[in-house]
Amino acid sequence: MTAIEQTEAARPRGTRLPRRARRNQLLGAAQEVFVAQGYHAAAMDDIAERAGVSKPVLYQHFPGKLDLYLALLDQHCESLIQAVRGALASTTDNKQRVRATMDAYFAYVEDDGGAFRLVFESDLTNEPAVRERVDKVTNECAEAICDVIAEDTGLSRPESMLLASGLGGLAQVVARSWLHSDRSVPRDQAVQLLASLAWRGIAGFPLHGTDQH
Repeated sequence: MTAIEQTEAARPRGTRLPRRARRNQLLGAAQEVFVAQGYHAAAMDDIAERAGVSKPVLYQHFPGKLDLYLALLDQHCESLIQAVRGALASTTDNKQRVRATMDAYFAYVEDDGGAFRLVFESDLTNEPAVRERVDKVTNECAEAICDVIAEDTGLSRPESMLLASGLGGLAQVVARSWLHSDRSVPRDQAVQLLASLAWRGIAGFPLHGTDQH
């Protein structure tokens, strides 16, 4: 059950929940409010009301609004990092790896909870703690892609990192653009188009020690 689903299940006031379940419920409510209103317009009153708890209960778990936001960022940044790592590990066929990685970004932005907006479309990127987390997810995804490129092509680490950053950036920006265009192209087709574009570029670098791609 997701944090938002736990929020829906536990909204009536007065229900006592285990601490971890309550924390997840509050995070789900906060996510709904932050995604809908943005950080600056959101208020702790709104989050408590959405969760069906009193403000003192909310403050028992999170000292302030920023703490809530950072906890959500930690959670959702990690989920993208794990999705990209999982996509890369899902096959040894590099063409399929490219497709799986593109699809991981599309799946991430398509999630009903809209968590990607907190990560990639935040109105709080001037806050150092937020910027640090956004940079971390970008860099760790690129590092994961870089590991595969460096191992398979024999390119230097800096060269591989440049290519990896390009692939990750391409996936993230295009996936968001696709979502904002009301998914006018079916997801599978959109992923395939982007994967074909990316593969035409990365396939130009032969496997290390062979002439194969």
